[in-house]
Amino acid sequence: MALIGANELKRKMLITIENQPCVVLDVFFASPSARGASTMVRTKMRNLITDAVLEKTFRTAEKFEEPDVALAQASFLYSDGENYHFMDETSYEQFFLTGEQLRDDIFYLKEGLSLHVMKYNGNAIAIQLPQFVELTVSATEPGGRADAGSGGATKPATLETGLNVRVPLFIREGEIVRVSTQTGEFASRA
Repeated sequence: MALIGANELKRKMLITIENQPCVVLDVFFASPSARGASTMVRTKMRNLITDAVLEKTFRTAEKFEEPDVALAQASFLYSDGENYHFMDETSYEQFFLTGEQLRDDIFYLKEGLSLHVMKYNGNAIAIQLPQFVELTVSATEPGGRADAGSGGATKPATLETGLNVRVPLFIREGEIVRVSTQTGEFASRA
């Protein structure tokens, strides 16, 4: 297994810290002012198992192992209220993640949604959603005729998964909209 030097760290890189897989959220290289002192690497990272955010400082000479994390194609099947069930599209193996593990990602899950699952040592630990998902508007106020001319005006809407977004005034109940999974904002009509 290849080792990654602290001076090679970049955002979204996966490394092993204290035998736990972590994803690097932010990296800052601090050059020392004293002669002979080595450059320090300040990092902010998230533990993929516990979801804890850590801030650590390393010397550039320190090395880290790559964690045994693999991405697999999966589909969302259903939710039973507490757990969210998925199926690995390659092995057809079914598994579940809890609402606590998924946090706000649950608002983008629709039956049949194709996504990636992160597996650590063969066990599912997290999902990676596609950039956009298409969801049906379940509730919104009608936009008035007088409002139609005001460019960029929005109104609140609730989508089929319970996600609340702001949509343009011309969007009606029952329409399908594309929502960004990274920002949680309306992107376009589907």
